[in-house]
Amino acid sequence: MRLLLIRHGESEADRLRVHEGRADYPLTARGRAQAQVMSEYLREHYAIGRIYHSPLRRAVETAQILAGATGAPLIVEQDLMEFDNGLIRGLTFQEADERYPKLSVPLHTSVYEQESMLMFRYRAEYMLSKLLTENEQGDTLAVVTHGGMIQQMYCAFLKFPMNSEMSFVTGDAGLHEWLIVEDSRCVVRANYQLGGA
Repeated sequence: MRLLLIRHGESEADRLRVHEGRADYPLTARGRAQAQVMSEYLREHYAIGRIYHSPLRRAVETAQILAGATGAPLIVEQDLMEFDNGLIRGLTFQEADERYPKLSVPLHTSVYEQESMLMFRYRAEYMLSKLLTENEQGDTLAVVTHGGMIQQMYCAFLKFPMNSEMSFVTGDAGLHEWLIVEDSRCVVRANYQLGGA
């Protein structure tokens, strides 16, 4: 099985430099162009069977562009949403730092109406299990989601502990390609980005 994890293109929140998370901003014109370039590349190089995606607008728009290029059906998954950042959504980074300073809390708890890191990791584990068990070994699947969720899915895929300090960067319309053959898991490429847009 081949999993193609794709971060959405640039969103209005990226341009405004505000905390996004569950804030539901659309793509910018640049973000749509990024998604188009990536979609054309994927159409030329992969036979995508299904496109799983987050229901947040920036991911929906990116997934729709990919579906238009490849003809693959869309499957919306609530659990692919970005981290629920609670009260900081939509705030500038400075506003958030002033109103809601960073606090260290146990993994199963949270502050500022956010989801816990344990729940965030659980959603990634759940989605990875679902993708691997509900599809066939030879399938190629696209997963259009968010940077934070891609980070959590990496930790699940590579079986890192919850307190791992590993970090995986994902740029706008960044592509991560994973290959699963029986019990073997391989990261073929990480944060692959096509120029322009």
